[in-house]
Amino acid sequence: AASRVEVSMPAVVEVESGGTARLECNFYTPGNVSYTYINWFYIDRTSQVRLCHITGDEVVEENTDYKGRLSVGEDKALFISRVTVQDARTFVCQVGAGSSGVGENRTELHIYKVPETPEIMANQGGVSVQSSQMPQIAQCVSRNGFPVPNITWHKNGERLQPEENVVKFANTRTRESSGLYTVTSTLFTHVTREDRNSLYHCTVHYWLRGQRKAMESRRVNITVFYPAEHVNLHVIPSSALVKEGDDVKLVCEADGNPAPVFSFYKRGLEDNWKDLTSLADTTTGVLNLHHVDKSSSGLYRCQTLDLDDLKQLEKDVELVVNYIEGVHVKMEPSSPLVEGDSVKLSCDAHSPVALDYQWNDEKGRKVGQGNHLFLSNLTFETSSNFSCKVMAPSVPGLERSKQVAVAVQGKPRIVSISSPLYVQQDEVVNLTCKAIAFPRPSVHWNINGTTHEYVENQHIASNLTVRVSRDLLRAGAMCRVSNALGVSEKHIQLLGESGNPDK
Repeated sequence: AASRVEVSMPAVVEVESGGTARLECNFYTPGNVSYTYINWFYIDRTSQVRLCHITGDEVVEENTDYKGRLSVGEDKALFISRVTVQDARTFVCQVGAGSSGVGENRTELHIYKVPETPEIMANQGGVSVQSSQMPQIAQCVSRNGFPVPNITWHKNGERLQPEENVVKFANTRTRESSGLYTVTSTLFTHVTREDRNSLYHCTVHYWLRGQRKAMESRRVNITVFYPAEHVNLHVIPSSALVKEGDDVKLVCEADGNPAPVFSFYKRGLEDNWKDLTSLADTTTGVLNLHHVDKSSSGLYRCQTLDLDDLKQLEKDVELVVNYIEGVHVKMEPSSPLVEGDSVKLSCDAHSPVALDYQWNDEKGRKVGQGNHLFLSNLTFETSSNFSCKVMAPSVPGLERSKQVAVAVQGKPRIVSISSPLYVQQDEVVNLTCKAIAFPRPSVHWNINGTTHEYVENQHIASNLTVRVSRDLLRAGAMCRVSNALGVSEKHIQLLGESGNPDK
């Protein structure tokens, strides 16, 4: 058996800041005699400062910074409440047992404080791939940790290591008035154009109860500036579908960031290039052409200038404005046509694309397809106006029309007359005579009365208002229609009540 007092204590006790520390003091006395006193101390630099003195059930607390935060358990363990990082020191338990002497041991009190989740702030101004110095990517701050935590950096999930002229970290730590630490780390690294999609984050590492722990920040993306490597120029709508009168956009796109300055040109005669930049939006790279025509066709060029390295790129595109021009309609024979004749209509036009031809009459009805339209056995009733509609099937909406007049001449033909007409003597009646002719004929009656004429298409109608006399009843009336090509006349028979002309 031991001949002196033995004291056993845990080497280290860990407690979170703000919690309560329990410091055990287990002791053995020879022959299990009772202890005389127990003293608790803490070590301040090299000297020992007594916290309390225990005899029997009495605890005498010394006037130290710990006063009011101490208590002693039944097993003589010392409890320290509301611990702070300043309490991280060595505590000593001293046990006296009269003639058996004095024994003591010590415990290291470690205080930890889980740091706050790290805050990451990306470089708001953006970073250039052409930067000669390593640009700042982001800064990471973790507050109120103890002991001092450390920060690591990650790109796309991969941990970054310092590398001369490639990756650098600048770290600082600040001890707050609370004794807790705030650590700050700034990441500097060169970037490439692929890093426009890269995600960066930082991780704070700390110790908790002898285990290494970690907390990650959110992931951030930074704006990466890089010169354009390719430029593209295209026409909206597709060049194959552009027709005269359309509004056209020439859109220039470059794969640099920020977008370069755009300039537009059109090739003229003798390979001279006309500057159209004043008509374009140089920031978005769009050239608007309104109501294009045949002269708008040609080779257009977009040029980009990168203001960082003054590198210039260019791209050309051919604009074809589809058109139909020179629509011409020919009639054979072209000499005056008379009833019974035949005629051939021909239609031609010029265009860079294939054309279809369609013939319509004056009411818009389709009467033929193709370059030619044959009309035979012409009459006055044949439509006098035909139109040739020229269409480009490959360019929706591109079409032109031209009209031609087919005038059929002939002597008048009386087509309707109000005969026979049942009348009474002295009655006022309307006599009607309707004819068709070209050129326009004149109408004459062989009796006097009030006449009214009206014309509809090739038809001319004449109304004669007259009082029925005995002579008129007996002789009837004669309608005479004439033009330069001849005369037609018809008799109107008047019948009295009995059906006889003179009754």
